[in-house]
Amino acid sequence: MNRLICHAAMLTLITGMVACGGETKQPSQENSETMIKAGVTSKDWGETDGKKVQLFTLTNKNGVTAGITNYGGIVTSWVTPDKNGNRSSVVVGMESLDEYLKKPPYFGAIIGRYGNRIGDAKFKLDGKTYTLAANNGKNNLHGGNKGFDKVVWDATPAADSTPSLTLSYLSKDGEEGFPGNLKVTVVYTLTDADELNIEYTAETDKATPVNLTNHSYFNLTGSTENTILNHTLQIAADHFTPVDTTLIPTGEIKAVKGTVFDFTTPHVIGARIDSVPGAAPGGYDHNWVLNRTDSSLQLVATLSDTTSGRKLEVYTTEPGIQFYSGNFLDGTFSSGGKPVKFRTALCLETQHFPDSPNKPKFPSTILKPGEKYHTVTKYKVSLQ
Repeated sequence: MNRLICHAAMLTLITGMVACGGETKQPSQENSETMIKAGVTSKDWGETDGKKVQLFTLTNKNGVTAGITNYGGIVTSWVTPDKNGNRSSVVVGMESLDEYLKKPPYFGAIIGRYGNRIGDAKFKLDGKTYTLAANNGKNNLHGGNKGFDKVVWDATPAADSTPSLTLSYLSKDGEEGFPGNLKVTVVYTLTDADELNIEYTAETDKATPVNLTNHSYFNLTGSTENTILNHTLQIAADHFTPVDTTLIPTGEIKAVKGTVFDFTTPHVIGARIDSVPGAAPGGYDHNWVLNRTDSSLQLVATLSDTTSGRKLEVYTTEPGIQFYSGNFLDGTFSSGGKPVKFRTALCLETQHFPDSPNKPKFPSTILKPGEKYHTVTKYKVSLQ
């Protein structure tokens, strides 16, 4: 936190510097940079499962901060300035560990062992059928009853002043019904370009499905008092995967052209959302098949908001992205003292496709011994 001592009083610096006589003036570029200490700080945040939970704050040289806890690898906040210099979090987050222990809908968490859904909570691998928890109707969602979002990860902050945090977790053979001991590492880095970079790696001693993602809910206005219906979205995808009434892909890969799923050019989200076919209460909760010829890090989606002037760019090495428009948010949980209601936040989850273990034509999500799972996703916030 940036402070200026004036006649022994500590005054908070936000966008300007308060002089001793009460006059407000802008700090020089040199001073503003030297007063910001980039790096990682931490504080104790409670305990669960007999393990210590901490809240880490990543700060870059611009004073942008990201809060991350080792409980579930949750991004609790990402505080950036809007076009007027006012700072607020562009992700939905909660104030305490106790609130997260009440199991909100995956706010900001690392999702695994398998992000998204597996149909009928079953899959067959190497001639054996594996049965998972049916925690979303008859399907398995986001790893089961106690996925990676509900465990305490080992956390190691960067040794230097880099705003980076390494989280690691061993998912044991049979955990939530999945085969193999899976060693997982997730590295969060907040760059000086105001990018939140997420790098995932994993290794296993038995063949197993792996599909890791982050489940941050975004509202670029910085408050869930506002819906996301006025946000504008563009997705670099000519195709998507249609779903049945339980949100499991049918197996078809369908062109977006001429449908409400066409975001190849920018569209205001609210313009067509009530025409989306599928499961109640309605809205987007689908996987887009990204336009790509290789697995390099590429820009795949852009979200913007005229109220705040903020823009969010999504880069990934993954073949798919799930756009979820907050259809099941109902005000049960609050963020910043404001209830998170229907369509007041959205997710852009980079991923392999849902139900891939049961859809042989989809890109494989099976990780085998001796192989290394490695994906990268980067979210970048800037002003339009």
